[in-house]
Amino acid sequence: MTVSNEPSEYAEPSRRPDAAVAPEEAPVPDTGSDTPTVPTAVPPHPPAAASRRRPAGRWRPPGVRAWSLLLLVAAVAGLVPYAWLNATTLDQRTGAAEARHRPVAIVLGAGLRDDGTPTTLLARRLDIAARLYRAKLVDAVLVSGDNSVAAYNEPDAMRDYLAAAGVPRRKVVADYAGFSTWETCTRARRIFGVEAASVVTQNFHLPRAVALCSRAGIDTRGVGDSSYSVRTTATVYGYVREVPAAFPALYQALLRPDPQFLGPGEPDVREALAAPR
Repeated sequence: MTVSNEPSEYAEPSRRPDAAVAPEEAPVPDTGSDTPTVPTAVPPHPPAAASRRRPAGRWRPPGVRAWSLLLLVAAVAGLVPYAWLNATTLDQRTGAAEARHRPVAIVLGAGLRDDGTPTTLLARRLDIAARLYRAKLVDAVLVSGDNSVAAYNEPDAMRDYLAAAGVPRRKVVADYAGFSTWETCTRARRIFGVEAASVVTQNFHLPRAVALCSRAGIDTRGVGDSSYSVRTTATVYGYVREVPAAFPALYQALLRPDPQFLGPGEPDVREALAAPR
């Protein structure tokens, strides 16, 4: 039997399984011209992704990377005032053991217990002031606190504590309108005439206190208390609180607003400095 090499009309052309099947071309009409006719190509449909593309100019919400960048910028900006307070007062802060002589120690209030005695943090500040007085590193102490209501009298409680620690009452002056760090500093300069002082507070509060007293016109050195081992939670909270507190401090340092109560000068600090030890 003779085998024909002609393909059968029923045979399917062989191709790879993944080969694309070319679409059938339409027959080219006979125009009677010798010039070949080129079939007109049908433009393909646009991809589905392109058809869903947003029109130009429409607002697109920021992505995760943009939000992360914005949060980073906000965090850095939020730390700028706090960093400024720390950097500008670095060489003005020390501990009690390294303190140098200043005429006056300014002790800022830090609250009273229910029985009217100083809180632990305030007592530690007063202990440093008494130590400076006994070492003859200060000649008088200005205690400044809140006495806005009769039932709450920080300055008198501070004065009583110092007297019990061996500081004569004639050497202690009370400021009853020290409602904030700035008001304590500016009243010390403008009301009590303090020109040079050691400001005594906890380490977390010291940069702000030194910066504000310096801006109030006082030649200031800060003497700090490391309270972490005694009041850990309160100390950590104090450091955290100083970050937002740096913003009003920056405003006060730049604009130096008047305190809530401002009156004529008082001679109490001058008289305390002149009194015998």
